[in-house]
Amino acid sequence: MNLLVCGGAGFIGSNFIKYMLDKYPDYKIVNFDKLTYAGNLDNLKDVENNSNYKFVQGDIIDLEKLNETIKENNIDHIINFAAETHVDRSIHGGCKDFVLTNTLGVQMILDAVKFNNIKKFVNVSTDEVYGALELDEDREFTETTPIWPNMPYAAAKAGGDLMCNAYFVTHKVPVVVTHCSNNYGPYQFPEKLIPFFVFKLLKGEKVPVYGDGLNVRDWIHVVDHARALDLLLHVGVPGEVYNIGSDNEHSNLELTKMILNIMGKSEEMIEYVTDRPGHDRRYAIDASKIKSLGWFPEYSREKFEQGLRETVEWYQNNTEWVEKIWEKKKNEMNKFQENLERSKDKMKSAT
Repeated sequence: MNLLVCGGAGFIGSNFIKYMLDKYPDYKIVNFDKLTYAGNLDNLKDVENNSNYKFVQGDIIDLEKLNETIKENNIDHIINFAAETHVDRSIHGGCKDFVLTNTLGVQMILDAVKFNNIKKFVNVSTDEVYGALELDEDREFTETTPIWPNMPYAAAKAGGDLMCNAYFVTHKVPVVVTHCSNNYGPYQFPEKLIPFFVFKLLKGEKVPVYGDGLNVRDWIHVVDHARALDLLLHVGVPGEVYNIGSDNEHSNLELTKMILNIMGKSEEMIEYVTDRPGHDRRYAIDASKIKSLGWFPEYSREKFEQGLRETVEWYQNNTEWVEKIWEKKKNEMNKFQENLERSKDKMKSAT
């Protein structure tokens, strides 16, 4: 397989590349990444000299660059992780970049797949496109759940998913769409909940919990996600959608208390803050379809605390990794934090 990985310098993409190179030493992988604030080639230091790995800097909305990269490297399969993903950024920082990357970018890849006769394209999406469930609802998202996103980030991702369906129906483009739950594991950009909390606690700072903290998410280890995507690249049926989840639901407050316990901190380190706008109450994934293909999470619900502990310890043992990120990205991060605080102040004054 000659595989183009779009967005391979991010959290999930970099873990996926390392997993694939280790499992398939004869596969060739090209990492096509724009290197936005969340893209970090340090995630791939241990494979950068692998003769079957190559990095190309590029933006997925640049169809000419995509076509050039595909032709030069004889690409026959594509998987797309490239996305703007931070929900708070889509709410407080404007969502133009989200629409450009998550919707238009997917359409550009679909055009490249069509023009270059790619064998299969897997577009990695999110369970957030389904909207939200109530805490007391006795159901989960299935592949036939209507798409009804509540936030700009999720709406932009849904736009890309709908493009995939349209290109399959209209042009028979061999595309598979996945909807995955919240990922955790090493190399996640430190604005996300788990690494964000770990590094605040390491500095002796309190961790912010939105609202009452009862919002529920299904958590999956990033390597289990990589294993699922590997399977779908090989046996996933074009035109189909597959949900990927670990049946591992926890409220934000439960997760926060687990992290505090692992780090030997008391619950006095929790700071309840104003809830964010449009905060979906619960996500839950029915992954029966992909499980019928033989995939099961190794970090099951019973092993979640083990996986979480390993993740927290990885960040504790790799503080240089995050310090380097902050140094490289501090201007972008400071600007975002300023915009976030300004937006929150406006919300407070409005209420």
